Formats: sequence, structure tokens, C-alpha cells
Amino acid sequence: MIWVSALSLMVAGCKSIPPPTPLAQLTPQQAEGHAVFQTKCGVCHADRTNDLLHGPALRGIFKKDYLPSGAPANDDRVMETILHGRNMMPPMGNTMDQQDLDDLLAYLHTI
Repeated sequence: MIWVSALSLMVAGCKSIPPPTPLAQLTPQQAEGHAVFQTKCGVCHADRTNDLLHGPALRGIFKKDYLPSGAPANDDRVMETILHGRNMMPPMGNTMDQQDLDDLLAYLHTI
């Protein structure tokens, strides 16, 4: 009986992540960011599912308080990771121009 109460509390405390914005509803900048994601990030990261690939799934990355690393989920930390890499993720800053980075960040906010 006690474990049922504990389980109920745990489930009640869990927040579900809202679904990503449908692709058809993306702004032009977000759609460009989706294309950048598919080309540069999609090999290692899932964006619209929670599937694990070579790196963590990024669905809901800005809908949580913290990144998988424990760092705050904000534009500065995400951009720093994209530019300079982290752990097994290579730095991607030299593979994208500023417009690609801005578009990618706009897209990441939709997933």
C-alpha cells in the first residue's frame, strides 16, 4: 500500500514535455533551422522523438530547466555546446555560419 502512494506521488510530480511544433507550422527561420538540424545534428541527435542515437535526444531541450549535462537550458549554454562541443560531441562552430546558427537555435526552441 505504501509503494502505491509513493508511485502516485512520483507520477504526479512528473511533467510531460509538450509535443514539438508541427513542421507545417514553423516560421521560415525555424524551417531553415530544421534543415540545418537535419544536415548537421540529425546524425547524432533525435529532435522530434526521445530516441537515443549517438548523442542524447534533444526533444524538449528548452522546455526543461537543465540540459542533459546539468547546465541551465538557455541560449548561451546551448550555443556554447554547439560551437565548442562537449564530451564526445565535436565542435560544430566551424561548420556553420551565423545565420545557420541563428536558424538552428530558433528551431531548437520549437522541439
